[in-house]
Amino acid sequence: MQRLSIDEGSDGQRLDNFLIKTLKGAPKTLVYRIIRSGEVRVNKARASADTRLTLGDEVRVPPVRLAESAQAGASAAPAREFPILFEDDHLIALNKPAGVAVHGGSGVSFGVIEQLRQARPQARFLELVHRLDKETSGVLLVAKKRSALVTLQDCFRHRTAHKTYAAMVIGHWPASRKVVDVALHKFLTAEGERRVKAVSGEDDDGRRSITLVKVAQLFERGAQAFSLLDVTIKTGRTHQIRVHLAHEGHPIVGDEKYGDFALNKSLARGSLVEGSKFDRMFLHARDLRLPHPVTGEELCLTAPLPPECQALVDHLA
Repeated sequence: MQRLSIDEGSDGQRLDNFLIKTLKGAPKTLVYRIIRSGEVRVNKARASADTRLTLGDEVRVPPVRLAESAQAGASAAPAREFPILFEDDHLIALNKPAGVAVHGGSGVSFGVIEQLRQARPQARFLELVHRLDKETSGVLLVAKKRSALVTLQDCFRHRTAHKTYAAMVIGHWPASRKVVDVALHKFLTAEGERRVKAVSGEDDDGRRSITLVKVAQLFERGAQAFSLLDVTIKTGRTHQIRVHLAHEGHPIVGDEKYGDFALNKSLARGSLVEGSKFDRMFLHARDLRLPHPVTGEELCLTAPLPPECQALVDHLA
């Protein structure tokens, strides 16, 4: 039997979410069962799943047998710090490298958040504010207090957070094409892989998605053209930028899901751009502007292009 005291990191959290975090690896069905049965008590009284915990509350948690593999997975992440763009008592802005998931799950044992927690065992609260695709690099926010998490997530929900991505695409993007307003539908392939496709606005499964595009630079390499774009999203759908740009006939360089696979291979071998081998997706969350969760002052966070992306730009210029 555990008797846990609610500290600042869990103040305001729902009981079910607190237990899911505390009982790492426990199935959600088990968490809700022990709540319904009354085995979990808050200040010695029964509580519902949506009970909001407050500072100083005592939560009694019954013994729960977890699978050894789940327990091992919770501590398997190697400790790792990431390049810091900004940090104070409320949040961390990281420059996430490409090829690293933001969190474990769906076949990934661990991600940025698990590695960061291992590197900072003294931190009482570290939670992702938002997500980036594994293949995407750039600005990623982590909250150090629950109050900051809630406020920052509200910024993303209400679109007072403004993100700009740098994307290199195949072909010359027409300067007049500034808005892509195409509905997207998320689905699973026969192999269980998550994919997204563009659909008509009348499609019942589609969700309206809006992407703003501005041409930053155009390149030509023999018969092959490229465009470096500044991309802003007005809606935050899964794979939105990747699918919208590919739908317009200009897939992102290095995109293994929606891109030009033959051209990607040529770039990775270095046979298309002499002196430059490029084997990642060129999508980078470059700029993020949003109000600070406590002071309200505007934070302007910038992650410079990664060296491999900058090298490709330099070779094409």
